[in-house]
Amino acid sequence: MNLVKSATLWLGVCLVVLQSLAQAEPVEFSGVDINGTEYRLSDYRGKWVLVNYWATWCMPCVKELPELEAFHNKHKESKAVVLGLNMESIKLEKLQSFVKDKSVTYPIVQVKMAVNTPFGTVFGMPTSFLLNPAGEVAAREVGVLTAKLVEDFIAKAEEK
Repeated sequence: MNLVKSATLWLGVCLVVLQSLAQAEPVEFSGVDINGTEYRLSDYRGKWVLVNYWATWCMPCVKELPELEAFHNKHKESKAVVLGLNMESIKLEKLQSFVKDKSVTYPIVQVKMAVNTPFGTVFGMPTSFLLNPAGEVAAREVGVLTAKLVEDFIAKAEEK
C-alpha cells in the first residue's frame, strides 16, 4: 500500500474513532467575521458545519485552504458549510488581505488562542471539528483535511 493510501486510510479511521468520542449535545458559538457579519452555529442547524481552527503562519493550514474552499463552494447551498476560526494575534487588515490573496470566500472569524474551545481541545493547527446537522460534534481532526475526506465521512455518517 502506498503512502498516500495509508495516510488516507489512517485519517478515515481516526475520524470514525473520533466520531464515537463526539459530544452528544448541540454546540453554540457566535462570532463576527472579518467583514463585520455575525455568525451563529444555530443558524446552520440542518447542515453539516466544518469548523476549522487555523493561522496564517501555519503552513499546513495554508495548504488546506483550497480544499476547504472547494468543499464550501460545492456544498454551501445544499448540506454543508465551512467556518474558519483564525486563532492568532494579527491585525484585521492583514488578515483580510491574506484571505483575499488566498481567494477564501467562506466566513473567517478571529478568535483568541485557546486550547479549550466550545467544540473540544485544540492541540495544534489546523484542527477541524465537524458538526452534524443537529449541531453536535461528530468528529475532530488535527492536521490537513481534503474535501474528499470530509465528503466521505459525511456520506458514511448519513448512511447510518
